[in-house]
Amino acid sequence: MKKLSALLLIALLAIGLVGCGSVKEEGQEAAADTGKTRTIDEIKKSGEITIGVFGDKKPFGYVDDKGEFQGYDIALGNRIAKELGVKVNYVPVEAASRVEYLNANKIDLLLANFTVTDERKEQVDFALPYMKVSLGIVSPKGNITDVAQLKDKTLIVSKGTTADTYFTKEHPEVKLQKYDQYAEAYSALLDGRGDAMSTDNTEVLAWAVENPGFDVGVQSLGDVDYIAPAVKKGNKEMLDFVNGLIETLYGEGFFTKAYNETLAPTYGDAAKPEDMVVEAKPDGYLQ
Repeated sequence: MKKLSALLLIALLAIGLVGCGSVKEEGQEAAADTGKTRTIDEIKKSGEITIGVFGDKKPFGYVDDKGEFQGYDIALGNRIAKELGVKVNYVPVEAASRVEYLNANKIDLLLANFTVTDERKEQVDFALPYMKVSLGIVSPKGNITDVAQLKDKTLIVSKGTTADTYFTKEHPEVKLQKYDQYAEAYSALLDGRGDAMSTDNTEVLAWAVENPGFDVGVQSLGDVDYIAPAVKKGNKEMLDFVNGLIETLYGEGFFTKAYNETLAPTYGDAAKPEDMVVEAKPDGYLQ
């Protein structure tokens, strides 16, 4: 009986080891698949490019009532796919995890309303910009018209955004309430869980237009920054392709047209194309 038990134990251990080995190999295969950056030729042969975008950031990247991606970022994504002669697969990302998606090769390109900063340049390679932006603050009408009024108050921000970084560094006296998704952040503002919300002025202006009772009391805060496509660090082929296309689009006035089609219906008289659109490489812009 003891010999039989021992043999059974050895057999079970062997089965367990084989099982563990099998799981490990599957994991290695999955890692290998996601660990490879696709070339332009591979994307063309596959017939599809995968682009990371926001799904809840109207009017820049969002899903409409029919389940279709729409917005200013989407207009550029569609043109990139057309230039490559492929279909586009949009993958919704969150601000805090969008770089991880890019570095893990879950996406080929990032068009998630991504503001160019020196810190982010260490993580990704930015292409030429297609939009300019600064921070804004939205609150119930008349409540917040100056940053100084936020002292000892609660400001809602999305994790990993320019607003999160700016207020953490420049205004530690302001209590931050952070959310993973923009939709959650705006819901928190509507519910009164915070006194105000800060993100790109382009966004809060659009949101305030659609939400009576709120206004953007602070329309421009911090430096004027640029929004640009991002590729995985070192992916020069994709970077050169996107830069070449954007230079062509500058000459076509593409981004002004995209503004009129995707942003103007939301902003109305609250903003003008020249307030946001970039149609030439900005002086001093360093990638």
